[in-house]
Amino acid sequence: MTSMIEIKNLTFQYKHKRVFDQANMHIDDSGVYGLVAPNGTGKTTLLRLIVGLVKQSSGNILINNEKNSRSNVFKTVAYFDDASSFSGMMKGRDYVDLVAKVHDLDQSNVETMMAKLGVSKFIDKKIRTYSMGMKQRLQITLVLLVDTPIILLDEPLNNLDMKHSVQIMQVLRKLATELNKTVVIVIHDINFASCYSDYIVAMKNGKLVHQGEVNHIMQSPVLQDIYDMAIPIQDIDDHKIAVYFR
Repeated sequence: MTSMIEIKNLTFQYKHKRVFDQANMHIDDSGVYGLVAPNGTGKTTLLRLIVGLVKQSSGNILINNEKNSRSNVFKTVAYFDDASSFSGMMKGRDYVDLVAKVHDLDQSNVETMMAKLGVSKFIDKKIRTYSMGMKQRLQITLVLLVDTPIILLDEPLNNLDMKHSVQIMQVLRKLATELNKTVVIVIHDINFASCYSDYIVAMKNGKLVHQGEVNHIMQSPVLQDIYDMAIPIQDIDDHKIAVYFR
């Protein structure tokens, strides 16, 4: 099933600051969409607007041609934002069992997902013993277990080492390819976006300034326009890699 998120003339103002000014975005197919932008440009706010946690000042946000009402979002979108709110006295297994019960999930699929994300080895420990990275992997597991056509993730690679970052991106890539999920991921590392995304969406100064296939966005002039710095591009193993650290 094709999933669609459409943002039309979105304006959002917070404490006299205009975060978005007549912004437009159209996602009309399954795949992985890397959402990139300099710090402080409203990436998190955009996801929160899409799921209805905050209300736009003007404009429309449509999910599958319907306004993003609470009922529409609940049945269509799974959302990851912040893992810090987990209760410390509960075990990770308690959260997993609750999600599995509410959504009538097959236990073998639950165990498979936990194994893929490296959660199985600490799932029966109390969450107060978890590192922030462990909490993050647990919450991402819960989000991915919910069978919605659209998955929104706000910086899911924060607090994770290289191994676990790759594991999560591989799972997201597989969900998009094999199950036709639409995955929108806020991501800081442009090279992770390049290697795992189908499309990159770039924001700057309250606008969505670039959107397209990875090879179109991973060009030095485009990245310089987004980040205000010279970024050479190298082709490595059929991927375009930004050499921004020199």
